[in-house]
Amino acid sequence: MVPTGTDAKCKGARPIVLYAHGTTTDIDYDLTNLENEDNAEGLFLAAYFAAQGYIVVAPNYAGYTGSTLGYHPYLNGDQQSKDMIDALKAARSALPSSAAQGTTDGGKLYVTGYSQGGYVALATERALEAAGTRVNAAAPMSGPYALSAFADAIFAGRVNGGAPIFTTMMLTAYQKSYGNVYGSVNDVYSPQYVDGIESLLPSTRLRSEIYDAGDLPPNALFNSVPPDPAYANITPATKPENLAPVFERGFDEEHLLKNSFRLTYLQDRDAHPDGWWPDPTTNEPPASPGMPFRQAIKRNDLRTWTPATPTLLCGGHDDPVVFWMNTEAMQDYWKTHGSATAPFTVLDVDAATSGNDDPYEDVKRGFSIAKDVLRATAVAQGATDGGDEAVFEAYHAGLVAPFCIEAARNFFEDH
Repeated sequence: MVPTGTDAKCKGARPIVLYAHGTTTDIDYDLTNLENEDNAEGLFLAAYFAAQGYIVVAPNYAGYTGSTLGYHPYLNGDQQSKDMIDALKAARSALPSSAAQGTTDGGKLYVTGYSQGGYVALATERALEAAGTRVNAAAPMSGPYALSAFADAIFAGRVNGGAPIFTTMMLTAYQKSYGNVYGSVNDVYSPQYVDGIESLLPSTRLRSEIYDAGDLPPNALFNSVPPDPAYANITPATKPENLAPVFERGFDEEHLLKNSFRLTYLQDRDAHPDGWWPDPTTNEPPASPGMPFRQAIKRNDLRTWTPATPTLLCGGHDDPVVFWMNTEAMQDYWKTHGSATAPFTVLDVDAATSGNDDPYEDVKRGFSIAKDVLRATAVAQGATDGGDEAVFEAYHAGLVAPFCIEAARNFFEDH
């Protein structure tokens, strides 16, 4: 996306925003197709960045239409950051474009992304720094950065919203990338989901069509029967209480993963615990996990590096899809292993304002108002839960995202 127009912000040397998009199961997904009214993420980018004078580089990922790779390397930090950097190089070499010949690369580079894209943005920031490429600022948003801690929490009964989709994409990606995550899909998945599971996602079908066809369960990752009596109290987990209803949906008789696979994971977690969750020690990923799946997860955990670039981590503490714990874990790791030369900022858009000197007061107030309006609308339409379900459904993608994008732009303007 290249800004055009007569305004001084839309021509001349302009900054570049390198943006990584969130998880999608649509193999034909095109973030730059602004004629698609369902492309809220692309419209946010156009409004908050391109229309404000930023050149936006937002590549489609490997494994989607136009890619020669036969799978999507989901949450593979090395592969996905290379894709982003290749796209940046291609975009810079193509400027100025024929549609905006007066708009050029001004030399400033900002990196951001949401959800899966938040993870990819942080991995890309790491890769750019390692390559000696200057990044003026970065703003990863609501990403699963602390993958080992996050996955351990999920297998310990804190099943997140959308878990069957995300887990299937991760298992396939790591198996295709490393070749040793499992010996056979029959070792991992319940029998009714085995056929075609490795080629299921991304897809030409809607998620609802995948669910209706019985190819994946909408919510149930695990069996409602514990894999061992020792784990009955986390089948499901019940704390934190506000997310307990989300966790409960992740368990059913019709579930995605075999109990034997979950048991192997939990036993490996007990033997080789994460350094932050559930009990903070080193704040690092597990030192030497034995299970190949946990080894692959550790390999892609971003708690191995501290940025030299001003970095904003943005999200919301009640996120039922990508838990806020990811941001907290990165914050604690950076505090333990960080350098005073690169200040980082953590923004919870769902927190109370901290007074007149709060630089994100408007963002937090805006989020609070949006949440209240959503609740009131749901109640007016007959909801009897005070709007809790409506907030749960919208929280990650609909509520937090636009306010974090606004905060990211404000952060970039200061750098």
